[in-house]
Amino acid sequence: MNEALLGLPPHLRERLAGALDNALVAPPYTEPALRAALGVPGDLADVVRALDDLARLGVAGPGAAAWIRTVDQVAAQSRGPDLVWSGPGVPGTAARRSGQVFEELVGSARRSIWASTYAFFDGPRAFDGLARRMEALPALRVVLLLNIQRRRGDQAPADHLVRRFADRFWGEEWPGTARPQVFFDPRSLEPERPAGVLHAKAVVADDEVVLVTSANFTEAARERNIELGLLVRDPAIATSVARHFQALIDQGYLWALPPS
Repeated sequence: MNEALLGLPPHLRERLAGALDNALVAPPYTEPALRAALGVPGDLADVVRALDDLARLGVAGPGAAAWIRTVDQVAAQSRGPDLVWSGPGVPGTAARRSGQVFEELVGSARRSIWASTYAFFDGPRAFDGLARRMEALPALRVVLLLNIQRRRGDQAPADHLVRRFADRFWGEEWPGTARPQVFFDPRSLEPERPAGVLHAKAVVADDEVVLVTSANFTEAARERNIELGLLVRDPAIATSVARHFQALIDQGYLWALPPS
């Protein structure tokens, strides 16, 4: 019973619990009803059987939702960090995939997302999940920390480079109508050579779970390059990362990207 439900990604387990709470799925359970509630295709026969087992024990509706959430919390607390890889799959190794983990973090966040990257390509694709999550949850706070690069030989004033980046980001790269907060490290724009750059790659969801990774916000980094990260479900560590980013903002080390 537990294996089928715990085999679902965390954001789908939460979606299932919400569907049970709201009677969007109820006995007798069927795969078409589950696919509609979860918004995913594929074989859900094992999940139907697990829910049927609960129903035979008299656990359905909000009770089943509470059971799923309790099991989820216990499982999360008992697990150590997960290895998160991009690149070629290696048979016989247990590791999560970077793209999958990123989607799960974004899809499960309800209060806040901090996301830091050195580089991104194809913004409409890279930020699509974030933009859709913001549309679904208007109260969700999303903070992006991005690097602005001065290309070799470009002698434009720093404020011109920031304006150029902001116009392109808001006009071409960000795909949503709701906007995140965006910050950058101004040291990367010093005219002679950068005194430092924003190179951290991390995602923090709800101050509860954090992914620290070598992967940038690019399709190649998430799927093809050999990249390595750690997914840590520890509120103390996740909160520490988010607070450090916030302190960099509060103390003026990171500046807000202007609106277009």
